[in-house]
Amino acid sequence: MSKIDPALTPDSTVDTAPGAQPAAHGAQDSTTRRDGFIILAVLGFLALWGGSVALWGIPGLYLPAVALVPVIWTLLLLITRG
Repeated sequence: MSKIDPALTPDSTVDTAPGAQPAAHGAQDSTTRRDGFIILAVLGFLALWGGSVALWGIPGLYLPAVALVPVIWTLLLLITRG
């Protein structure tokens, strides 16, 4: 049996830099909410795209991709302009 280091247990104190403040809980909550919204939007888009494939077959697969070319092109231009 191995011996557990007591310094690594959850109830041990963590040393921080002098004057360091813990992150505000509200900031982390809004980030989590935003991340959840992005994941939900992506999953919804993929579900709609899958539904179009089930409904219209191969054209339902490639037409949304063709329609998104200007959107991706614009995003690439915005990214490169910084």
